[in-house]
Amino acid sequence: MDIHVNDVLLMKKPHPCGSREWLVLRIGMDFRLRCQGCGREMMIPRSKAEKSVKKILPAGQSAEKS
Repeated sequence: MDIHVNDVLLMKKPHPCGSREWLVLRIGMDFRLRCQGCGREMMIPRSKAEKSVKKILPAGQSAEKS
């Protein structure tokens, strides 16, 4: 997968706050993601993140616009 910092990931399952959108803050072996709904940040292994992604929105876009 071609994921970059500041991309928005649309996940298959929603966060408990209801949002499916996550902002990519850091990439590497782990991803640091920020929930676009509540602002919670988390680290997740790359393999788990790539399995959970439904769609990648380039920097500056969100699901409401597309």
